[in-house]
Amino acid sequence: MGQNRHGSATTTHAVRAAIQRSQASLAALSEEFGINPKTVAKWRKRQTAEGKLHLFVAIDRTSKFAVTQLVGKADRKTAWEFLEHRPTKPNHPWTNGQVERMNRTIKEATVKRFHYDSHEQLRTHLNDFMAAYNFGRRLKTLNGLTPYEYVCKIWTSEPERFIINPTHQTSGLNN
Repeated sequence: MGQNRHGSATTTHAVRAAIQRSQASLAALSEEFGINPKTVAKWRKRQTAEGKLHLFVAIDRTSKFAVTQLVGKADRKTAWEFLEHRPTKPNHPWTNGQVERMNRTIKEATVKRFHYDSHEQLRTHLNDFMAAYNFGRRLKTLNGLTPYEYVCKIWTSEPERFIINPTHQTSGLNN
């Protein structure tokens, strides 16, 4: 059974997947598939032939602890389910800037550096990167602590600010 394409489409799912897997030049792929080099470049940039994913990022302003979620369909309901919506204050762009900077950091460490054959590969790599960031990356703004170490430090000095003990939330053999 053939794939339904709109009138202007020049590629099929199979061609897009082949473009993403290939190491050949844009010109060679353009000639091989009989399409414009700009079309080849466009499909090379895309994450996978499976379609587009949307990334939700939440970051704690104090500890810099970040949480992410990839979803296939992003709408207002999905965003509300991801986190409690807290709009930034007018004329305070630095609060939104932390999330924008985290978005750039995530993209530079994942989709701009690696090619993924499936969404599952991207999800796995994203989860690994976030664990390394939250539990292993030492940040200057936290005086050399990781986001997790900073949360634990604050918990020891001000436990009343927490609902649960953050030291019980680490991954390990018993999880």
